[in-house]
Amino acid sequence: MNRQCYYFWLFLSKPNPGTSTGDSAPIPPMSTRHLVLASTSIYRKQLLERFGLPFETARPEVDETPLPGETPVATAERLATEKARAVANLFPNALIIGSDQVAHRGDVRFDKPGTVERAVAQLRDMSGNTIVFHTAVCLFDSASGRTQLEGIPVEARFRKLSEAEIVRYVEQEHPLDCAGSAKSEGLGISLLDYMRGDDPTALIGLPLIALSRMLRAEGVQVP
Repeated sequence: MNRQCYYFWLFLSKPNPGTSTGDSAPIPPMSTRHLVLASTSIYRKQLLERFGLPFETARPEVDETPLPGETPVATAERLATEKARAVANLFPNALIIGSDQVAHRGDVRFDKPGTVERAVAQLRDMSGNTIVFHTAVCLFDSASGRTQLEGIPVEARFRKLSEAEIVRYVEQEHPLDCAGSAKSEGLGISLLDYMRGDDPTALIGLPLIALSRMLRAEGVQVP
């Protein structure tokens, strides 16, 4: 073998750094962007963990009071953006996720009840009605200022609930920190006749289909 062919053979024999050889594990893709969830919600944290990406959480200090004349959809999308931007000074080179959900029937809103009495009252009002859970997600690039925003509505039809069912549900699941007083990922699913929407994770609080699309647009590999 002449010298030129020998060096060419050595080049071909070297393993590709992006592949695995023998029994070694595949080399995972390197993450080049810091990912931050601007929320302390355990539900959103659990949803984001499905992607298997490293991230950290931060509490956004945002007044969630609706503006005068603001529609539920506009409220959710404004607050999702404000939450992401609220922590940008702490993470100047990160992809920051903000999300907000507003449950409503027309102009009537169903916020986080906070108390057992309010949760029972909300479920009485929602019984036999269709409630829209509008969940907005924002991905803010704090380095470039680029903002991606999507709103995902999910319709949830509550069956006609008896007073005993309402009280029993609230006592068992304590959905006091959930908009609309129901956890669809838990026992709350038994309160519904049906759900309609493009993304079931939106109802829980973080639309993963939309978010994965946003992350890919920023060069993040999902999966």
